[in-house]
Amino acid sequence: MASRLVRDVVKDHKLAALPPGATVREAAHLMAQRKIGSVVVLEGDRLVGIFTERDIVNRIVDPGRDPDRTVLKDVMTRDPRTVDPDTAALEALRLMGDGHYRHLPVMQDGRLVGVVSRRDFFGEEKAAVEQQAQARDALWERV
Repeated sequence: MASRLVRDVVKDHKLAALPPGATVREAAHLMAQRKIGSVVVLEGDRLVGIFTERDIVNRIVDPGRDPDRTVLKDVMTRDPRTVDPDTAALEALRLMGDGHYRHLPVMQDGRLVGVVSRRDFFGEEKAAVEQQAQARDALWERV
């Protein structure tokens, strides 16, 4: 398997972005329209957060918040971890696994250029990261 870079993974992606004052309902509608699992939250051109389908469940539905009255700035993940387009795809996937998140914004020269999702990666890449994690866990068990 040839080693891909994050730029190879996001090359055909269209960004889904909303401002911090947009409602959760607007975000959910955009995600449903585009069949995606996250929207980035931008203040002008600056990335300030990310809002995901998990956030809808854990921060809106479960606590009983009103999606028409709740704005993204109150429920988004602020200042999310990001990667550069030249990051190895395997490294991005490992970061997502280690951080327990499914979406990772991609920044180049301070500008948002895309978002990668776990489902964007090949099965071989996911298997390679899983093998690395198992080897690391086995090593820790010996220590």
